[in-house]
Amino acid sequence: MLRNTHIVFICLLGCLCPVITATDLPHQHPNPEAVVLQVQRRLNASLARRGLLGVHENDQVSCLTGNPIDDCWRCDPNWEADRQHLAECGIGFGQHAVGGKGGQVYVVTDHSDSGNPGSLRYAVTKPEPLWIIFSSDMLIKLKRELIVNSYKTIDGRGANVQITGGGCIGLKYVTNVIIHNIQLHHCVPSESDGDGISIMGSRYIWIDHCSLSYCKDGLIDATLGSTAITLSNNYFSHHDKVMLLGRSDGDEMDDGMQVTVAFNRFGEALEQRMPRCRRGYFHVVNNDYTQWGIYAIGGSASPTVNSQGNRYTAPPSTNAKEVTRRMDAKDEDWARWNWRTEGDIMVNGAYFVPSGDGLGAQFAMASSVEPKSAGFIDQLTMNAGALPPTSVVGGIPNGQVPNSMPNSQVPNGVPNDPVPNVGGTNGDNGGAGANSGYAGGGAASGSNYGDGGGGAASGSNYGDGGGGAASGSNYGDWNFFGMTHGSGAPRLPPPSTTSVLSAPFVTLFLYFIINYGCCILPL
Repeated sequence: MLRNTHIVFICLLGCLCPVITATDLPHQHPNPEAVVLQVQRRLNASLARRGLLGVHENDQVSCLTGNPIDDCWRCDPNWEADRQHLAECGIGFGQHAVGGKGGQVYVVTDHSDSGNPGSLRYAVTKPEPLWIIFSSDMLIKLKRELIVNSYKTIDGRGANVQITGGGCIGLKYVTNVIIHNIQLHHCVPSESDGDGISIMGSRYIWIDHCSLSYCKDGLIDATLGSTAITLSNNYFSHHDKVMLLGRSDGDEMDDGMQVTVAFNRFGEALEQRMPRCRRGYFHVVNNDYTQWGIYAIGGSASPTVNSQGNRYTAPPSTNAKEVTRRMDAKDEDWARWNWRTEGDIMVNGAYFVPSGDGLGAQFAMASSVEPKSAGFIDQLTMNAGALPPTSVVGGIPNGQVPNSMPNSQVPNGVPNDPVPNVGGTNGDNGGAGANSGYAGGGAASGSNYGDGGGGAASGSNYGDGGGGAASGSNYGDWNFFGMTHGSGAPRLPPPSTTSVLSAPFVTLFLYFIINYGCCILPL
């Protein structure tokens, strides 16, 4: 029979185990393969629709590409009348990023980094949801990192918007951000590492149709437990370390990182990290890798990599034909990592080394719908990168380097590489007139913008799952296949080592209870 002290010991362990072992992220998807399947279904439906229309409606099929994101909005000639429809077009792990949907439309009219009303910095720091657009072509030279608040969409469609200088964009412990149709280049350290876009401790993030190049550190980095991210339709070029997903092997919070990398074009003068992954689950689907210098996809700390329907074109060097690279692990260790290739096309001697359950049936659910052949890559990625201002229906292949501008216009501390040219800023065009700042957009009075405030009787809730509007919409965190993440889950906290550091003290405490009987209730 167990002694009473042993019973107390067991009870205490039961109470304390959650403190010691809890490392799961509340917002990671419980079944990532289901998201993979959903991406494939959306892609299949879009391609099938294009094929059917090709028989009967030649004008419409000239717009459709089979890319489910673009086909969701680009063929509508009146897309500007309902810009916020874009938030319904996402796919993958970041598909439920609503950005500023339901909020007011804010028009950026000032290309300076002043932080004054009318500037981009003023808009992104506001606490309420905003759908941010631009009055004209702009070159925004940042003085320091641009920190974006939750529930924001930066929508550059219809304008040539470039961001450069210090930073550039920082998403730090925020939720629901969409960045669309922006060019980011020549980003340098300034209260930051000099990433194009830095995502830290954030969730529900969607980066779409952006062009990124010539940054000091990474083009896109996601770290510190960030999850529910989609990176799609982007064009990457002229960079060494392109994309880092997971900061270090020891960051257990990145176990829950889930990222979709889809329909991107990895262009000229790239070396490595497309992406470089740690710990989480990464779905790399229907991307065009035109070449690389060292490797394309790398990883450490046992990430899961699901590569489907990509085209990998190896560089001429015989020493760089392998798509994959495992870091900081012995062969017998990485052999258990789940890296899978399906439907990928290897060009110029490229080869992908699978491992773990990627060699077997672990991904049976994900592979039950065949990914589209890499033969579709040209049409799926033909518009990757920031779209030209005049290109809405149809489109032209992107990735071509625009005309250079004088080096005197390059921000201080930026290399004198060619910088894309823009049409003209507000100053060049004589000002933007009176339509600056807020432009309406249907934000209801009585809306709640907090992290779980009470339900608005009329209007919308924008918190992390709080309340529930009696009339209107709730833009809190979303329901994943019947699993509630948001109103039923705590907000993602900043990284903490409290539970790890407390473990030795808990052990000592229990030792004295058992051996000396202190603090034991009377038997």
